[in-house]
Amino acid sequence: MKVAVGLSGGVDSTLTALLLKEQGHDVLGISMALYNDEIPNLKLANDACYGPKEKEDLAEIHTWCEKQGIPHFILDLSEEYKKTVLKYFKETYLAGQTPNPCVMCNSGMKFGLMLEKAKTMCDFDAFATGHYARITHTDNGAVLTRGKDLKKDQSYFLYRLSQDQLSQTLFPLGEYTKEEVRAMARNRGLIQADKADSQDFYAGDYTDLLQTQPKRGEIVLASGKVLGYHQGFWNYTIGQRKGLGIAYPEPLFVIALDVKHNRVIVGPKNETFATSCRMTNVVPGILMTNKKEFDCLVKYRSAGQLVKAHVAQQGADYLITFNDPQPSITPGQSAVLYDGDFVIGGGIIK
Repeated sequence: MKVAVGLSGGVDSTLTALLLKEQGHDVLGISMALYNDEIPNLKLANDACYGPKEKEDLAEIHTWCEKQGIPHFILDLSEEYKKTVLKYFKETYLAGQTPNPCVMCNSGMKFGLMLEKAKTMCDFDAFATGHYARITHTDNGAVLTRGKDLKKDQSYFLYRLSQDQLSQTLFPLGEYTKEEVRAMARNRGLIQADKADSQDFYAGDYTDLLQTQPKRGEIVLASGKVLGYHQGFWNYTIGQRKGLGIAYPEPLFVIALDVKHNRVIVGPKNETFATSCRMTNVVPGILMTNKKEFDCLVKYRSAGQLVKAHVAQQGADYLITFNDPQPSITPGQSAVLYDGDFVIGGGIIK
């Protein structure tokens, strides 16, 4: 089978390409060029997806592919990335919400526009990435499934993939732990074996990307009492405790952002809890088809745990009611629904 592998230069994607080649597949590599220098002074970093080090990283990937005898295509998608991810990122933050650019990049760019453009340049039967997730094929279609390594599982970031995208995708690392992957990479002499994982899509201060001017506003309690001042509500996110720059007898957390009045509302930990949230822009998987109301497990932040909840459709949205109150539920982040290891669907917290 001819398999195109999305190559980022890290240990996961390079080992994926090597494993598929060892299995006898005809492997080619495709990489996205996303960075442009329209935004000045972006941070140079080894552990981020977006930034000025991209050119060097792509050159390393291309050299590695040449040594392995793997054809490699670099696709310039910088304009598409600007419209699909950076625009979404900026608009969401300035609306007082906290975006998850990796979710949108996966569905819109990596498994979307990149594949569309790659298919105009070369033929392949399937697409593979180094994500820690699995796909379970059933009589009704493909079901996104958590990876074996639950500490590294990335199904949360992939829940927006369509049936068409899932049906042509392979996740060869889904059956391995990160430790096993690094060991296999070392055994094969991959220089990427101990390379640090990407930590975020950008390594610097997010205000670099927002390109906004400081705007002084108040930090207040829910009662309206002013405790201090800030330089823009977009510098804060729900649940944030550190870096508030205010003194108070007990620890305070950000509990809401008042965009209209440029206010950051803070409160003690007990005020961070909520019993429910609304989910919009929902992508249902095949396990969610025709279900108006059901119990499931929910992950409402990427580093969070699965928690029990009841989900009920209300028009185009869904109301998630948690069995136990949950802290710092953040608008703009994704809520992903699970039945055990299977992804039922997900959407954006409203």
